[in-house]
Amino acid sequence: MTPHPDSRGIADPTSTAPEESLEDLYEHAPCGYLTSTLDGTVLRANSTFCNLIGRERGDVLGASLESMLTVGSRLFYQTRYLPTLRLNGEVREAVLELERGDGGTLPSLVTSMVVEPSVGAAFVRTAVFDATGRRDYERELLESRRAAERSEARVRVLQAASASFGAAATEESLASALVGAARDAFDAGSAAVLLATGSAPLQVKAGTRALGPTVARIAAEPEPEVMRSAEAVTVSNLEDAERQFPGLAERMRAARLESLSAVPLLVDEVPAGVLACYFGRQRTLDEDALELQESLARLAAQVLQRIRLQAELTRMALHDQLTGLANRSMLQTRLVQVLASAERYGRPMAVVFLDLDGFKRINDKLGHGIGDVALRDVAHALQRVVRVSDTLARFGGDEFVVVCEDAGESDARTVAERVRQAVELPLHGVPSAFTLTASIGIAVHNPRAGRAISAEKLLTAADEAQYESKRAGKNRVTVVSV
Repeated sequence: MTPHPDSRGIADPTSTAPEESLEDLYEHAPCGYLTSTLDGTVLRANSTFCNLIGRERGDVLGASLESMLTVGSRLFYQTRYLPTLRLNGEVREAVLELERGDGGTLPSLVTSMVVEPSVGAAFVRTAVFDATGRRDYERELLESRRAAERSEARVRVLQAASASFGAAATEESLASALVGAARDAFDAGSAAVLLATGSAPLQVKAGTRALGPTVARIAAEPEPEVMRSAEAVTVSNLEDAERQFPGLAERMRAARLESLSAVPLLVDEVPAGVLACYFGRQRTLDEDALELQESLARLAAQVLQRIRLQAELTRMALHDQLTGLANRSMLQTRLVQVLASAERYGRPMAVVFLDLDGFKRINDKLGHGIGDVALRDVAHALQRVVRVSDTLARFGGDEFVVVCEDAGESDARTVAERVRQAVELPLHGVPSAFTLTASIGIAVHNPRAGRAISAEKLLTAADEAQYESKRAGKNRVTVVSV
């Protein structure tokens, strides 16, 4: 039946027969409509519903709504949906997932209402809305929320770590703070910071390395590999461990480890150490977690660089730049300490002062460059012969001082004689015609009650004894008691 246009030329929908208009609305409504018995058997279904679930009407009629649900939704349907419908007479916007005829699923929002006519049995009217878009939106919203929470947690971890790292004044305190941050952030069974010193094995600076306190730089293990590649290494399980590092799985099993991760501490893009986390269960760090571990390592590496720079500046302030020995400033500090200890405990101490005989000739004839080489050679030779407890310093020019703690005249003479002989050894890069000897003075101090002496006077006495050795013919030792 064709609708008649009104005076404006617009079709009048009311001119269509009511039963035809309502039937079309029912069949092609923007949502699925079902009529079912109280137990869920479908009596009638519109075309929209059949299209939504991809089934023929004949397959839908006579079937139960429950049979068209996924396994998870069936449980909800039985335990929540039906009881609520029977108790309240309606259910609004229940989330159910329908099985489509092509094997896919349809997330839907379902609203049902019990109708009790004056004549005949009660039945249920159900509206089914496609919730695919809403589900995807909610999923994206949930993922965004989780990402925001992860980001917030990551920021909190990094802020706390930054504060604790910034308070660190030594490599040990920094490593300890880094271990604590990593262990908390990743719920690791243990964590360790391993630092490199030259070509020596990697040493655990803080924390616990479940595979052992040291590891050779050439070992086929995760931490040395991080040092070689300057990239993160992750081991997710024992099979992965054996594939990457043959033999490692057995050691991990013995240490009750299932997985680990290790990232480099980069100072000027060069690995200075490793942050490693060890897990007693299988653990695969996702991209976010690995990035967090690397961020912690980067923060720590920046502080490590600052600590090492400060240590180097301190070392430079207290050490001679040419020879690496203690300079006059450090010598003065150490001499005061040793003298105070001698006075406190009544133990003797001595100062050995030496001047190089023949050095001026090397400087004048061969140049200051060769002179510097000679001074460095002498410094290295002296370091090999003084005692571990002695303080060796370059006093200035070609003069050197040894502060001998807990040393009487006999001990001081022994040290001085070793020093004298060491100076006579051939020098690298210096022609054999140019030789050095040492004129040495020793000032020995035996503390006595009521008789104190200053560090300056003790040093002056040793210097004067050295001049006495030089006046007496050089290459000899003179001892005075003060």
